[in-house]
Amino acid sequence: MTASLPAQTCPPSQDGALLDAYSSAVSDAVCAARPAVVHIEVSGNDTPGGSGSGFFISPDGYLLTNSHVVHGARELRVFLADGRKLSADLVGDDPGSDLAVLRVSADDLYFLTLADSNAVRLGQIAIAIGSPMGFQQTVTAGIVSGLGRSLRGASGRLIDNVIQTDAALNPGNSGGPLVNARAEVIGVNTAIIRPAQGICFAIASNTSRWVAAWLIKEGRIRRSFIGVAGQTVPLLRKLVLHHRLSQETGVLVMGLEPDSPASRAGLLEGDILLSLDGASTPAVDALHKLLTGDRIGERALVAFLRGVELRRHAIIPLETPAAK
Repeated sequence: MTASLPAQTCPPSQDGALLDAYSSAVSDAVCAARPAVVHIEVSGNDTPGGSGSGFFISPDGYLLTNSHVVHGARELRVFLADGRKLSADLVGDDPGSDLAVLRVSADDLYFLTLADSNAVRLGQIAIAIGSPMGFQQTVTAGIVSGLGRSLRGASGRLIDNVIQTDAALNPGNSGGPLVNARAEVIGVNTAIIRPAQGICFAIASNTSRWVAAWLIKEGRIRRSFIGVAGQTVPLLRKLVLHHRLSQETGVLVMGLEPDSPASRAGLLEGDILLSLDGASTPAVDALHKLLTGDRIGERALVAFLRGVELRRHAIIPLETPAAK
């Protein structure tokens, strides 16, 4: 996942003297990155078909794209930069992070390095390569205009540490790489806010690296659940003071799944969840972040308010069923 891009010699520009440093940086990065970027065509059981972008992350055919591009697909075709058209298999799909890994049967492929997204800085060059509106190998460039954003995935979970860029993205760019001036991937292009002008998002490369590794290893990302429908609500000030709570909001239990961990633990509708194993849950998203794969089948302690009474019950989260 951290191997270097195979060496490629970019032809010298005949107008080199006319190019400024910015243009040269973009041009060189594009020349190095484009051979690893692919166009993906999808046909599914429930849809007439669609398309998106992706890029190779290894020389033996593994490539990254968005989950929403390939989820539910029956057939996947990948068009390489050199003109080849290959069938692809879905290795793993994670709607919770909007990432998926495909594999094609080919060797010695150009591939991209995933950079450390923690080193990304506001204002640095951001270059998007993909197939907007079906136009393959299209390049747009801009800057990183925001860091640490959150974006809600198809599963309802928040995707954290999302990179915001003003590099123009359109339908078909989804799954393509957002690269820096060294042709290293800093993010996976995933969404655009339709009414806005120039507000586009990419899943950070550190998140992408972690998800891709698990998808290649197990084909999915394991997460846990307790089976509650919740809503973030403010806590009564007198209860915060009385129980010496460090938070002013909690998660109101609006509903319970039958025979779920929450039901077995004795939680009831109207309870307000405060923490899980000592980690506070001031909002629904905070609870989601705590329900990781390592909690599956492990006993935990949930603290909650029932009326004015502070209670603590043991609970054993279960594994979230795979999305269909």
